[in-house]
Amino acid sequence: MYFWIKIISPLKRISAKISFIILIIVLLYACDSTKRVPNGENLLVHTELIVDGKTVKKEEVINLIGQKPNTQFLKLPFSLYVYNWASPNPDSLFAEKFIKDTLRFQRTSRLLSEKQVYRLGESFWYSGVHKFLKSNGEAPVLIDELRTKKSLYKLKSYYFNEGYFKVTATEKTDSVGLKKVKSTYTVTLGNPYVIDSITRKIDSPVLDSLYLLTENRSSVKKGEIYNSGKFEDERNRLTAYFRNNGVYNFQQNYISYEVDTISTGDKANINLLIGNYSYRSGDTLVSKPFEIFKISEVNIYTDNPNLKSSSKITDTITYNNFNIYSSDKFKYKPKAITDAIFITKGSTYSDFRNNLTSRSLANFKIFNYPSILYQVNEKDSLSNTLIANIYLSPRKKYSMAPSVDLTHSDIQDFGITANLSAGIRNVFNGAETFDVSLRGNIGSSRDNANPNDQFFNISEIGLDAKLSFPRILFPFKTDNIIPKNMLPSTQISGGYAKQKNIGLDKENLTGSFTYKWTPKRNNSINVDLFSIQYVKNINVSNYFNVYQSSYDALNSISKNYDVNPDYYDENGTGDLIIESGTDGFLNDVLGDTPTIFPTEEDYNDIKNIEDRKSRLTENNFILSSSFSYSTSTKKGILDNNFSVFRTKIESAGNFLSLFSGASNQPTGPNGNKTIFDVEYSQYIKTEFEYIKHFEFRKNSVIATRAFIGVAIPYGNSDNIPFSRSYFAGGSNDNRAWQPYSLGPGSSNAQNDFNDANLKIAFNTEYRFKIFGQVRGALFVDVGNIWNFLDNIDIEAAKFTGLSSLEDIAVGSGFGIRYDFGFVVARFDIGFKTYNPANEIGNRWFREYNFSNSVFNIGINYPF
Repeated sequence: MYFWIKIISPLKRISAKISFIILIIVLLYACDSTKRVPNGENLLVHTELIVDGKTVKKEEVINLIGQKPNTQFLKLPFSLYVYNWASPNPDSLFAEKFIKDTLRFQRTSRLLSEKQVYRLGESFWYSGVHKFLKSNGEAPVLIDELRTKKSLYKLKSYYFNEGYFKVTATEKTDSVGLKKVKSTYTVTLGNPYVIDSITRKIDSPVLDSLYLLTENRSSVKKGEIYNSGKFEDERNRLTAYFRNNGVYNFQQNYISYEVDTISTGDKANINLLIGNYSYRSGDTLVSKPFEIFKISEVNIYTDNPNLKSSSKITDTITYNNFNIYSSDKFKYKPKAITDAIFITKGSTYSDFRNNLTSRSLANFKIFNYPSILYQVNEKDSLSNTLIANIYLSPRKKYSMAPSVDLTHSDIQDFGITANLSAGIRNVFNGAETFDVSLRGNIGSSRDNANPNDQFFNISEIGLDAKLSFPRILFPFKTDNIIPKNMLPSTQISGGYAKQKNIGLDKENLTGSFTYKWTPKRNNSINVDLFSIQYVKNINVSNYFNVYQSSYDALNSISKNYDVNPDYYDENGTGDLIIESGTDGFLNDVLGDTPTIFPTEEDYNDIKNIEDRKSRLTENNFILSSSFSYSTSTKKGILDNNFSVFRTKIESAGNFLSLFSGASNQPTGPNGNKTIFDVEYSQYIKTEFEYIKHFEFRKNSVIATRAFIGVAIPYGNSDNIPFSRSYFAGGSNDNRAWQPYSLGPGSSNAQNDFNDANLKIAFNTEYRFKIFGQVRGALFVDVGNIWNFLDNIDIEAAKFTGLSSLEDIAVGSGFGIRYDFGFVVARFDIGFKTYNPANEIGNRWFREYNFSNSVFNIGINYPF
């Protein structure tokens, strides 16, 4: 038998290799890139741009070339292959197979009706699959002379606008194979032109005076190389500057430049031209100097008669120089509306105030986006004042929205969540909103300790309510600290949730009082004046069913000693009975009158098991305050060059400590102070996160994230509540480890749900297009969690200084994503590249294989 295996095994390997080679040959034949290239045409396989003798790969310039080869991945045009796999005429193939073949048509018609046979041609198998392949692939890029000429024109225009007025460009096409060509663009720049002088001719005295105040901020400067982009920037800057300083009727087209290069060598003389305001009066074109406009009147229409032409004004209020009109009974407190309006009587017209008013009113969430129109005040003899008419379109006072979602999380493999939310707008006539939501969830979890052979074995029900005010609720005025142009708001929220068959089953009661405002665009600040969370474990007896590793360790240790036989299940497994046996053994070792005296090592392990059980089964009462700040440079959903910074600091237990001390509250079983017979948590926690995305090239992005967070217990606590701790691993963290299965430190994830109070994480991901809507990613995830300044005594889990950084885990891998447009489905596979749980010297690449890999499913990008 031994020799038989020895002989046959190499043959099997050779056979497998031959089969693999044949498969590759077949695939390469099927993936012939010129398969759909017509005779007489050529496939463009390579494009090169040479500028002044140097190859240029700058994405901005390369994109000017209208014809570029098909998208490649690993040097292969997979998008073209996908397109080629599709039949060019699936309808003809179907007709040839079924319609023209009379016998086959008759046989098929006996099984299906004739109508169903014809409809087969529209099915996915005969038609849809080919449409899918074409839509997700790329048609072959064929060399085209007209598009080449357009590319040359764009290249010359680009460099001309960069100041190279004598630029020339040519293109050469070379054959590189059967029906394959490469295209080489050659650009010769010459010397750039430098701005030698700048003069101006501004006809309107008002504009000339304004210009002199801001001339030093000009984007166009003497001595710099001519760049048309800077001229466009200057036109935008001046237009915004003039309009924000009262020049209501100014438009960008009034600004032009004369560029004189005649007999100047390689220098350019610039003349800025701004003409007078021109308008048509009857058949006559009238021109006059620009003027600064002021606001003479502000009218607010609370139910938008502009949309109800037949409506009549029935209610009018004048408040703080605002005229407020309504066609029905007035429903709003005047101050609530006018506080959101920054266009005031007597002020100078400003686009900025106009836009800020629109944002502020839309932020109320009781109106649709407002309409703001201006008209020249005809009663003004000088015709330089404006009437501002603000039209508000109220949303419905009551709303209700049911929803059903399919979910996946670290707790449940599959879940169905139903949500019924209702809202009331303008609750107290001050633009307040009240939202309430009832939610229920049923899910399936392989980690559930009591599945009872049911697919849906976990559930949760919850009720959440939130009351929002579009202002800061405070006993004193805060306008000097947080002005209303920062769009301040106050939220009072509360919620209740009950979980079943999730861990120890919990009741969770929450409440918060929060201030929010935006110091400037894309910046936000949140201040939780207070946040309350009360967590009650309602199935403590289930602990050792949930935390199986703790049970296994305790059960194994117990069998080394003379333990009460009543603690064991003699008729079943012979293991400790949960809960009478486990608690009895723990009491015999750690109780006031111990009867079992284990070794020091076993005693420490038992003590750690008991400490963790006590921590995870105790109820938590957390009263905290926090400050959060975030800023982003992202300009839109298509922006791939941006950064995000977030930070948060949270403090818990200080107020409760004062209250408990002053009211002589009793101490709990651990000797700590209590509130309502619950030991409250006291800690300080801070987090920093930085995310950076930049476009590496077209259709490819490099995304990075750095995170550090630490929560330090003190006073009434010597550890951090599980709900405020950190974990490592999972689809949005280190993807080479399952959630909660990494760390702390090098302790090899001894528990079922490993957590700690210090976390460091770094992630880098290279995202690229493969074909169609299919995207790929290569990633490296770095980080771990540690115990820091808490009561955990396991040395391998503790952070003791810079030397502990050698316990940072490294995971790497790749992912496939499909972009549906509104959501991205993500499939990642991570490999343990550096595992700190292994012995030193055996940490790198020891588990870098598919058998130890982790497959992750996620929705949208991880960061």
